[in-house]
Amino acid sequence: MPRVGLPASAHTIRVMNLPLTPHLAAAPTGLGQGLGLGLDAGGTQTRWALADAHGAVLAQGEVAALSGLQLETERGQEEVRQTLLALASVTRHHGALRAVVAGVTGFDAQQVPLLCRLVAQALGVAEQAVSPMSDIELACHAAFAPGQGYVVYAGTGSIAAFLDADGVLQRAGGRGAVIDDAGGGHWIARQALCQIWRAEDEAPGAWRTSPLALQVFERIGGADWALTRQWVYGASRGELGLLALAVAAAADEDAAALALLQQAGVELARLGQALWHRHGARPLALAGRVLDLHPVVESSLRAALPQGAQVHRLQRSAHHAAALLAARKEI
Repeated sequence: MPRVGLPASAHTIRVMNLPLTPHLAAAPTGLGQGLGLGLDAGGTQTRWALADAHGAVLAQGEVAALSGLQLETERGQEEVRQTLLALASVTRHHGALRAVVAGVTGFDAQQVPLLCRLVAQALGVAEQAVSPMSDIELACHAAFAPGQGYVVYAGTGSIAAFLDADGVLQRAGGRGAVIDDAGGGHWIARQALCQIWRAEDEAPGAWRTSPLALQVFERIGGADWALTRQWVYGASRGELGLLALAVAAAADEDAAALALLQQAGVELARLGQALWHRHGARPLALAGRVLDLHPVVESSLRAALPQGAQVHRLQRSAHHAAALLAARKEI
């Protein structure tokens, strides 16, 4: 069974030896029958795709969120099991699986045996046919061949990463919501709530003239503090991050919301600059749903980078890349 190595330092993680980056891969000879299943599991949903060894994506869809954090408790493990069983009920109609490659948010190397076992039991494949990795590692495989470029990813959290020529994942950010994750959806939501309730401290009822507050409170279900407290502290990380949609909805008529999204772009640019500082100038691929919240996120990110920087959106979907890796995985 492929293993992810323990971190070599605070910024480097040894990753599994996948044979080829998907956008460069040629179908190996002698592969067995069956489809490759790719998972891009995040804090709000898990996107999946099925591919054959020739690179054709045959089916795709979404199931519930799945994260490495869930694997830390028995309740969370049961949630993961149920999500995987729901996935199995959909994918089994398309044919037998030969391998699974899963990029999972919040994933830790020590969780490899547990996640492989859960996936194998639910989906009916051998444990050695399951290759789990972090979601950002998967994005790196989808974007570049090793050593070629960097990825800045902004979903519920935020991180930048570089899969170097030696197969080592170099990272910046991705420290989690308690420490940082600046520029991610959870961070945007927390900053918005902070602004709203600070304004209420200074002038109770200020929310009535704030498009940002009106959008946030509409999604929460009311404007009183008790409701906000109950909603926020009862929500999952991914659910709280969805309040970033409310910030985006208010941005065109609320200067505070627009400024917050601009700051998110600046924070994401900082992650890319950290890797440039350490490893030199290389192309930068942008990925994650925060970039789709509002055009100002990406425009402010680009403006904060050095002039002449090569920046593009990641074109290949991570779950498609994972499916292709799985279909061509030699077991």
